[in-house]
Amino acid sequence: MFTQYEWMYGVAQLAAAFLAFFSAILSLWLLGLVHARPTLKAWRFLLVAVVFFSAEEILGSLAVFGVYKTPHLTHIIPSIILGLLIAALIKQTEITKGCDS
Repeated sequence: MFTQYEWMYGVAQLAAAFLAFFSAILSLWLLGLVHARPTLKAWRFLLVAVVFFSAEEILGSLAVFGVYKTPHLTHIIPSIILGLLIAALIKQTEITKGCDS
């Protein structure tokens, strides 16, 4: 039998996994809309970062329930997310200064 804390923690993990899956689908849909506007090129990197963040959340919830545990992915995926955020910042700076090619 589970304690109240375990039930609440499990429900929170399932909710985080569901919201991560929904945000990944939404960001992939928005990625298709961003291609039409050149001023939103930096958003491409941000939306891909959201997809990777969703994957990190889903892998985290699987690790909590003991289904799938990969310690190396919990370091690689955040590094990719950080790289995408830096790329988005650089791209937005280029767009703002008018250096976009």
